Amino acid sequence: MASIRSLLLILLVAIAPSALAQMELKFGHVGEPGSLFDFSANEFAKRANAKLGDKAKIVVFGSSQLGGDKEMLQKLKLGTLDFALPSTVMSSEADLFGLFEMPYLVKDRGHMAKIEREIFWPTLEPAAEARGLKILAVWENGYRHITNSKRPIVKPADLQGIKLRVPEGKWRLKMFQAYGANPSPMKLSEVFTALSTGVMDGEENPLTQIYSQKFQEVQAYLSLSGHVYTPAFVAVGLKRWTSLPPDVRKILEDTAKETQAYVYSQAQKEDDELRAKFAASGMKVNQVDKDAFIAASKTIYDEFGKEVPGSSVLIDKAIALGK
Repeated sequence: MASIRSLLLILLVAIAPSALAQMELKFGHVGEPGSLFDFSANEFAKRANAKLGDKAKIVVFGSSQLGGDKEMLQKLKLGTLDFALPSTVMSSEADLFGLFEMPYLVKDRGHMAKIEREIFWPTLEPAAEARGLKILAVWENGYRHITNSKRPIVKPADLQGIKLRVPEGKWRLKMFQAYGANPSPMKLSEVFTALSTGVMDGEENPLTQIYSQKFQEVQAYLSLSGHVYTPAFVAVGLKRWTSLPPDVRKILEDTAKETQAYVYSQAQKEDDELRAKFAASGMKVNQVDKDAFIAASKTIYDEFGKEVPGSSVLIDKAIALGK
């Protein structure tokens, strides 16, 4: 009898570490150290882990370590990744997300807050769930600007013939085709090499992504076009999400939403600081003729309205919310 007890005790000791092992939740994103994505994901992990205690632990993997945006979205749907932070790529998952690809639509973060409340949660988030994805919170990628190695971009005509990297979302591709550029979709992790070797002449990104990716080292011109404001979405896969304990889900969802205020504050701080850093780096920084870009954007609005059912109503509503 004693020997049986001893055997049971040995088995319990052997099993205990794995039984008590803390659940690890992986959060992947494409941002480099020092990017807004990096700050945002790490702040979320810090806050959530403090609340989760021994229930679970979020571990952040940046710099595309877990794949590009499309690959990570696929992993979310398969249940092999817990969190990702997609932005533009969401328009390839659910057509209505193309709303955030429309140039000069979002005036400022206050306007974005109204769009989030009145349009995103009632209409866009359910469209993501229909694709097997759930959005916990809306963060930020930022206002996008154009860099290139050829010349200052002041009007759309200045983009004629420029080989421009764009993210993996079809409306950005169509937009820059309408402006006269020669755009090509490419993973963010591949862009520095493409720019440094001349495969691409330029790219467009928020200032924080441009700086953290070190594009200023291989680009001569920064044109402050602010052509699109891109939100970022704290995304999970429904398959994996529904398997988590309810108390863990509540902590994660509440913390993701709570972190938005930090994200917006950090984004504004970086917008203010990075312009000076780019000028100091030797880049030639210029303003653009936004009226010319807005005029050249009409065709993309028309095409989006015709191609995506229900989009015209959303565009009209978003514009009205900015008045």
